[in-house]
Amino acid sequence: MLIINTILENITSRKDKTWKLTMGTQELSPDQVRELSKALNQFIFTALKVDEFKVKEREMIEELKSGYESKGKTPSQRIRSVLFLLWEQDRQGYDTFDAYYVHKTEQYIDHLKSKLD
Repeated sequence: MLIINTILENITSRKDKTWKLTMGTQELSPDQVRELSKALNQFIFTALKVDEFKVKEREMIEELKSGYESKGKTPSQRIRSVLFLLWEQDRQGYDTFDAYYVHKTEQYIDHLKSKLD
C-alpha cells in the first residue's frame, strides 16, 4: 500500500458519467514513483481524507477487496478494435467502419447460430 500526501487540484466529469481526478504531490521518492508506475492503468482504491489515516483506518484499507477483474478492454471492445484494424488493412468495399462492423458481426453471429442444435 502506498499512502502519499496530495492536493486535489481538479475534478472533471466525463461523458460516461465517470470522473477524472487530478492530484498534485510533493516530491516523491524513487520507491514511491516505482509504486505509482505499477498502478498506472490499473484499478486501484483511492482513499481521500483531510487528516492523516489512523492505524485502524489503514487496516481497513488494507483489507479491501475488489470485484473488478478487468485487465483493460472488454472482450467486445477487443473484437471491435481488431475488426477496425482489419478494415483499415482491407476495406472490402465498405466506405465506413460502422457498415463493415455490422456486416462482420452479423457474419459471426450467423456462424455461431449455425453451431446451435
